[in-house]
Amino acid sequence: MRTVQRFGSFLLLGLLPFGNLHSRVREVTGVVYVDQNGNGLRDPGEPGLGGVTVSDQADVVRTSAEGTFRLEGKGGFGIVFVSVPDGYRAVGNFWRRLDTLAAAQPLSFPLAPVPESPDFTFIHASDTHISEASLPRTQRLRTLVDSIRPAFVLITGDLVRDALRVAESEATGYYDLFQREMALFRVPVWTVPGNHEIFGIERHLSLVSPKHPLYGRAMYRHYRGPDYYSFTRGGVHFVGLNSVDIDDLWYYGHVDSVQVEWLSRDLAAIPPNMPVVTFNHIPFFTSVETVDGFRAEQPAPTPITVRGKTQFRHAVSNAAEIIARIKGHPYDLALGGHMHVREQLRFEGSPIRFYQAAAVVGPSEGAGMTLTSGITLYQVRGGKVDEGRFIPLAP
Repeated sequence: MRTVQRFGSFLLLGLLPFGNLHSRVREVTGVVYVDQNGNGLRDPGEPGLGGVTVSDQADVVRTSAEGTFRLEGKGGFGIVFVSVPDGYRAVGNFWRRLDTLAAAQPLSFPLAPVPESPDFTFIHASDTHISEASLPRTQRLRTLVDSIRPAFVLITGDLVRDALRVAESEATGYYDLFQREMALFRVPVWTVPGNHEIFGIERHLSLVSPKHPLYGRAMYRHYRGPDYYSFTRGGVHFVGLNSVDIDDLWYYGHVDSVQVEWLSRDLAAIPPNMPVVTFNHIPFFTSVETVDGFRAEQPAPTPITVRGKTQFRHAVSNAAEIIARIKGHPYDLALGGHMHVREQLRFEGSPIRFYQAAAVVGPSEGAGMTLTSGITLYQVRGGKVDEGRFIPLAP
């Protein structure tokens, strides 16, 4: 849950330094098409798909009537993704890493049709903290998913036991295990990173150099693709955010400025009346810190001082900015993790529900209470998301 980390001097994808963020990003062209037989290849007669959003995590463009797109290469992190639209599923990954492609190679995104319905269910899970020891917990999650058969699963971070304070071999071992388990799920699994996914940041413990090509967010992007993105299902626009920011050795809740600007561009590409649901690891707001009690000691104290300003570490410090960016759309559900308990916050006068998921890895202790491990099943009908039903995971 609350362990601490930060980027040092670099934020890397491949060998991309933070201070030279856009230097290796190039112009990208490609096509999004209807993969009618779902084989991942563009067969004769399979048309391009117009009006689909494509992004490099900075710029946002929409495909032409023929399904083609062009990103000018002014920003981004070496990853391009398609915001999967209503009525389709991605065939394979919904993203591409540019460092695996030839310089002029166009990108191709096959999308297979799926039945459209305004009524569906999805599962919100969080904090799997996968390792060999905890593997049965993730397998229990998969058993529940197979039984419930939701449209998809959201897992809001802390996917692996730890990457922030261990050596590369241990961190990649956890990531490899998580990837193998996710491949066994029969429905799409959408993830965002938690603090435990950020590689090597606690350098005094990990002994990892900031110049390591997988340092920081790069390891998550290497395995899982974009650390923030969007997709649409049943008339609802789901936005995954990376709410883990970095200050020296320590993490804290904050959505960085590049991501905030991307969010505005992403939302501008959808109808103003389309409902929005956000999901991220560190929650916008939480009461759990009062249950756990104030902590001043490392590695996970309650406050953090960033650029002279002291703030809560385990909530998103610029939540108001994010909410303001979404305000032009119907927005009533913000999903989070990190706190290891199911939490439901409502404020009189605000339509937004701030709901956290319990931890898959196991029950949590706080204030003399044992807080149950489990998942939340949500029902969507006509663009409205219900209150959710908590489903415990067996001890």
